[in-house]
Amino acid sequence: MKNDKYQRYIYWGVTAFAVLALVIGLVFFMINIRQVREMLHVFFRILAPITYGAVMAYLMAPIYNRVRDMVVRLGENSPASRQGREAMGRLLATLVSVVVLVAVVIGLISMLLPQLWESVRGIIEALPTSINNLQIWLEQLLANNQDLEAIVLEYYNMAVSQLQGWLSTNVLPNMDAKIYGFISGLSTGIFSVINSLKNILIGIIVMVYLLNMKEKLLTQVKMILYGVFPLKIANKVLEEGRYVHQVFGGFIIGKLVDSLIIGILCFVLLNFMKMPYVLLVSVIVGVTNVIPFFGPFIGAIPSAFLILLVSPVKCFWFLGFILLLQQFDGNILGPKILGNSTGLSSFWVLFSILLFGGLFGFVGMIIGVPTFAVFYKLVRELVTWLLERKQLSVEIEQYGRLDYIDEEKRTYIEK
Repeated sequence: MKNDKYQRYIYWGVTAFAVLALVIGLVFFMINIRQVREMLHVFFRILAPITYGAVMAYLMAPIYNRVRDMVVRLGENSPASRQGREAMGRLLATLVSVVVLVAVVIGLISMLLPQLWESVRGIIEALPTSINNLQIWLEQLLANNQDLEAIVLEYYNMAVSQLQGWLSTNVLPNMDAKIYGFISGLSTGIFSVINSLKNILIGIIVMVYLLNMKEKLLTQVKMILYGVFPLKIANKVLEEGRYVHQVFGGFIIGKLVDSLIIGILCFVLLNFMKMPYVLLVSVIVGVTNVIPFFGPFIGAIPSAFLILLVSPVKCFWFLGFILLLQQFDGNILGPKILGNSTGLSSFWVLFSILLFGGLFGFVGMIIGVPTFAVFYKLVRELVTWLLERKQLSVEIEQYGRLDYIDEEKRTYIEK
C-alpha cells in the first residue's frame, strides 16, 4: 500500500513537471516566435533534399505498392523464389515510380514554359492596345451616365499617366543600372535554380531509398514504441498513426486527383468559351485548387488579370465561370472524391487554412486541413476520456440545452 501511495505521488509529480515544461516551452515559443521560425527555416533548408524525397515517396507510394504487388502476384507460377519475385517487384516498382514522377514534371514544364513566354510577350506587345481598348470599353459601358463616366475616366487617365511617368522617369533613365541589377539577379537566380535542381535530384535518390525501405523503417518504429512505452500507450500511438496516414493520404491524394480533374475541365470549357491563354490559366487554376476553399479564387486573380488585358468582357465571363467552377468543386466533385475524410465543418476548414497559411505560407494552406483534423480528433478523444472518467455522458445532444448537472443524482437539468 505504501509503495502504491508513493507511485501515485511520483505519477502526479511527473505529470505536473511535464505540464509545467510544456507551458514554459509554449511561452518561450510565443515570445521568440520570429527566432524559432528562422531556426526552423534554416533547419528545413538544410534538410530540403530529405523533405523533397519524403514528400515524393509519400505521393509515389500507392503506385510503387501496386506495381510491386502486381509483379509478385503475376510471378507466382514462375520457378523464381518469392524472395526473387519481391526483388524484381521492388526494382520494377522503383523504375515505374521514377518514370511517372519525371514524366509529370517534364510534362508540366513543357506545357508551362512556352505558354508563359508567349503570354508575357503577348502582354508586352498588346499593352498599348489593351489600355486603349479598356478606355473604349469604359466609355461604352458608362455612355448613359455622363457624370460617372467623367469621374471613372479621370481616374483611369490619371493611372495611365502615372504608369507612363514611372516608365519614363524611373525605368528608362536607370536602364543601365537595372541591366546590371538584372545580370546580378540573374546570376543569383541561376545559382538558386541550380541549388533547387540539386535538392530535387538528391530528393529523387532519397525517394528511391524510402520507397524500398519504408516497411523496415515502420518495423523499427514499432520496435522502439513497444520497447519504450507501455503496451497501452504504444497501441494508442500506432492507432493514431494509422489515422494520420488515413487522413493525410486520403486528403492529399484525393485533392491532387480533384485538382487534375478541375484543371482538365477548366481547359475544355475555356477552349469552348474561346478564352485567351487557355493552357496557362488552366494550369494555374488546377495547381491552386490544391488549396481548399481559397484555391480557385487565388488562381483566378492572376488569370483574370491576363484575360483583362485582352478583353474586359471575357474577364467578366471568366470570373463568373470560376465562381460556378468553385461551387461545382466544393459541393459536387470534391465531396465525391474526398468524402468526409477530415470530419471537419466548413468553419474549422476555413480556420485551419487561415492559421496554417499564416504560419507556414503556401505549404501550410495545403497541409493545414488534415493537420487540424488530426488535432481535432485528439482533442475530441481527450474530452470523451475525461467525461467518462467522471461518469458523465459523452453524447453531445445531452449538453445542447443543459443548465447544470445535479451533483448527487447525476441528472441533467435543462433550461
